[in-house]
Amino acid sequence: MTRIAIGILLWSVPAATAGQQIDYQTAHLERQLTAVRTSGPLTIDGVLDEADWNAAPVAKDFIQSEPNEGAKATFDTEVRILYDDSYLYFGVKAFDPEPSKLIITDLTRDYNTRSVDSFGIVLDTFHDRRNSYMFHTNPAGAKFDGQSFNEGQAFDRNWDGVWHTRARVTEDGWVAEIAIPFRTVKFRNLAEQSWGVNFLRRNRRLNEDSQWSPIPRIHTTTRVSLAGTMEGLQGLTPGSNFKITPYARGDVAKAADVERTQDLTGGIDAKVGVGSGLTLDLTANTDFSEVEADVQQVNLTRFSLFFPEKRDFFLENSGVFRFGPPEDARRRRFQGSFGLGAGSLGGGQARGNDLLLFFSRRIGLSADGDEVPVRAGGRLTGRSGPYELGFMNIQTGEEAGIANAENFTVARIKRNIFRNSDIGVMFINKETMESDHFNRSLGFDTNLRLNTLMDVNAYFAKTATQGLEGEDLAGRAAFSYNGRAVAFGTSFSTLQDNFNPEVGFAPRKGIKRSSGNIQYNYRQSWARGTLREIRPSAEVDYFTDQQGTVVSRYFNLRLTFRLQSGGFVSLGRNANLEQLDEPFEIHPDVTIAPGFFTFDDYFVTAFSDPSRTLSGNARVSQGDFYSGTKRSYSLGGALRVAPRFTLEAAWSFNDVELAEGTFSTHLLTTRARYTFSTSVFLNALVQFNTVTEEVASNIRFNIIHRPLSDFFLVYNDLRNESGEVIDRQLIAKFTYLFDF
Repeated sequence: MTRIAIGILLWSVPAATAGQQIDYQTAHLERQLTAVRTSGPLTIDGVLDEADWNAAPVAKDFIQSEPNEGAKATFDTEVRILYDDSYLYFGVKAFDPEPSKLIITDLTRDYNTRSVDSFGIVLDTFHDRRNSYMFHTNPAGAKFDGQSFNEGQAFDRNWDGVWHTRARVTEDGWVAEIAIPFRTVKFRNLAEQSWGVNFLRRNRRLNEDSQWSPIPRIHTTTRVSLAGTMEGLQGLTPGSNFKITPYARGDVAKAADVERTQDLTGGIDAKVGVGSGLTLDLTANTDFSEVEADVQQVNLTRFSLFFPEKRDFFLENSGVFRFGPPEDARRRRFQGSFGLGAGSLGGGQARGNDLLLFFSRRIGLSADGDEVPVRAGGRLTGRSGPYELGFMNIQTGEEAGIANAENFTVARIKRNIFRNSDIGVMFINKETMESDHFNRSLGFDTNLRLNTLMDVNAYFAKTATQGLEGEDLAGRAAFSYNGRAVAFGTSFSTLQDNFNPEVGFAPRKGIKRSSGNIQYNYRQSWARGTLREIRPSAEVDYFTDQQGTVVSRYFNLRLTFRLQSGGFVSLGRNANLEQLDEPFEIHPDVTIAPGFFTFDDYFVTAFSDPSRTLSGNARVSQGDFYSGTKRSYSLGGALRVAPRFTLEAAWSFNDVELAEGTFSTHLLTTRARYTFSTSVFLNALVQFNTVTEEVASNIRFNIIHRPLSDFFLVYNDLRNESGEVIDRQLIAKFTYLFDF
C-alpha cells in the first residue's frame, strides 16, 4: 500500500509543477528600477499627465503566481516611480480590454483586497529582505495598508499610515496615482537609498494574481526576499514623525431599571519617532468606544473560545509581541476572502493554538468582556540593527465589581540570525494594585527557516504566580514543509498543570499534545476550465495529561475542490475521542456526566465565488456526539451592490440529542455596510443568540475628516428575546491628528 501511495505521488508531482521555468532565487536580481526625481510638483488626481511620468523607467512584464504559475500576466501592468524631498510617487496603468467588467465592490479603508480588482505595493525600506510595508488601492481609489514581519509570518493590517491615492477607470483599464510621504515609513539615514520593492496586480474576475518580481504560488507578495530593487533615492532624511491625536467623547447610556447617565471625557495619543527604526506610542485615558463588537460564537466544547483583538492601540505592531505558534497565513487569507462565513469552515472540536504567551485582550477587558479603563500606557516598537524590539507598559483603573487596578509590563527582543531566522525572549509582568497578587511569564523562542520550503519553530516558557509552586513550564517544537504539491507538518507541545499565563491565552493546560497534518495539492490541465485544484488532507491531534493518559483525540479527513472562480466544495469526516473526568455543562439546561466517549461526524461545506454580486455558503454536519447525536447546519451569504452597499448574513443551528437531555441553538449574525465615499462609512452589526437569549446591535457611522482623523457616532443596543431593552448607549467621538 505504501509503495502504491509513493508511486501515485511521484507520478503526480511533475504534473502539478510542470512548466515552472523560473529560478525564483535569481529572478528578482533582474528586477531593478531607478526612481527619478521630479522637476516640479505633482498633482495626485489619477491622471498621469505630468511630463515627469514620461521620463520615469517602467516596471512591466508581470508574472502570474495564480492560477498559472510562471506564465505571463493576462493583461499588462505598467508602474513608474518618481520622488521629491517629501514624497515617493507611483503611477500605475492597469490595462484591461473590458473595463466595464472590473470588480469594485468595496471602498472602505483597509478593504478586502482579495475580493476586488486591486493593485499593491510592497516596500522593504531597510532592504533586510524580511519586513515590509504594503499599500493597496483599487479602481475606485480605496486604501489598504499594513506591515509584514518575517516575510508574512505575521501581518499587521491595522497599521495605518498617511498617504494619498486617486484612481479612475479608463477606456483600456484603470489608472492609479499614489503619493507616500517619506515620513510615513521608517528607513535608514543614508546618502543614497536602496529599497526592496514589488508590485501585485489582482484581476478578480479571472481570479488571477501577478507580480513584477515573480513569486511562487505557495507564497505571497510579502515574501520580500524575492522582491526586486528600487535604487536612485538620494538626499532623503527620515522624518521626526511626531504626531499627537487628542480625542473628545460624549455618551448617553440607559440600562434597565437605571436612570439615564451622561458623560463627557477626553484623552490623547502620541506617536514619536525614535531614531530611524523605533516608534514610541503614548496614550492617556485611552478610549476604544469606536471598536466593532465581537462576532458571537456558540461553544459546544469544554474550552475557551478565541476572540480576536480589535482595538487599534493593541493591534498596531502586534506582530512584534507574538510568542507562540506562527500565525496561520492560509486561515488569515481564507477569512479575508469569505468574511462572516469563514467561521463555517471548521469541523470537529475547536482546538486552536496551544499558547499565546501574550494576548492583549487580557488588558482593559475583564474575563466576561466588560470594559476596564486604561488610564495610561506606552509602547516602544521597531528595529535597531539586527534586533526587533518591543516594550509596553499599561496601567488600568479599578472598575467596581469587575476588576482591580492592574499594571502590565511586556518586553520582547528578537535577534535576526542566518538568512531569515530569529531567536527571541519575552518577559511579561502583571501586578494587581492594593494586593499581593502577581503573575509573571518568561519565554524563549526561535523560528528557523531551513530553506524556502521548510520551517522549524520552538519555544520554552515558565510562569510564576502567587500560590503556585512547580509544574509551571511549557514547551513546543514543530516542523513544517510547504511545497507546491505536498505540504505537511508535525508538532509536540506540553503545558504543565500549574503553567498559568494570566496575560496570555492557553485554552488547555496540564496536557501534552502531539499533532500532524498533511495535504496534497493536485493540479492538472484537464481541469482548468472550472476546477483549479483538488486537495485531499488529513489532520490528527492527540492529547494526554501529564501522566500520559489519553484525554482527547481528533482525526480529520477532508477532500476539497477549489474552483477557478475562488469558491470551493469540501467534504470529510471527523473522528473524536473525549475523556471527561468531571461533569461538563454543555448548555445551561444540559450537563454531560463524566465518562469515555468516541463519536464521529460527517460534513459538507461549500462556498461560492465571494466576489460576485450575490455569494453564499453552506455547511451541513451530522453524526454521533458524546452520549447522543448532533446535527449542525449553517448558511451564509453576501449581497454586494457595487460599489457602495454590502449586506452579509450568517445563520448557524445545532440540534443536540443526548442521554442527559436535548437542546438546540440558533445564532444569527447580520452585517450591513454603506460606503458614501472612501472617507464616509456606515456599518451595522446585529446578532441574535438563543443561548444568551439576547439581541445585540452595534451601529457605527465614521467620517475620516482628514488623514487619520475621525468622527464616530456609535449606537449600542442590547435586548432580550421579547424585545425589552437591557442596555443602550449612544457615543460621539472626535479625533484630530496633529502631524509635526
